[in-house]
Amino acid sequence: MRVPNEHRIRTGNLASDESFGNNGAFQIPRGTDGKYFLVIASDGEGWEHVSVSLPSRTPTWDEMCMIKKLFFEEDEAVVQFHPPKQDYVNNHQHCLHLWRPIGKKIELPPSILVGIK
Repeated sequence: MRVPNEHRIRTGNLASDESFGNNGAFQIPRGTDGKYFLVIASDGEGWEHVSVSLPSRTPTWDEMCMIKKLFFEEDEAVVQFHPPKQDYVNNHQHCLHLWRPIGKKIELPPSILVGIK
């Protein structure tokens, strides 16, 4: 995991600096409209994690791919979980999460089960 320190939030309630390592909040530009994704990154309890949110809509697949590219290596697999209903936690209606276990490879199904390359 890596973090784009140039987008790290350095003032206010979500402030951090490089001494926090991979942990912190980041404002990632959405484009040229002056709007941002709020991304909170962490690497505790054996997991690398980023949460990605927007104020009024959920991030798209392409937007999540862009965030994945910023925070993870191209050859690393990350996942979005759909836990059992009793384990749901939803603190923000428009937030999605990417997860990667530290020091473990995520087993992927054969690509042919998804489609033809």
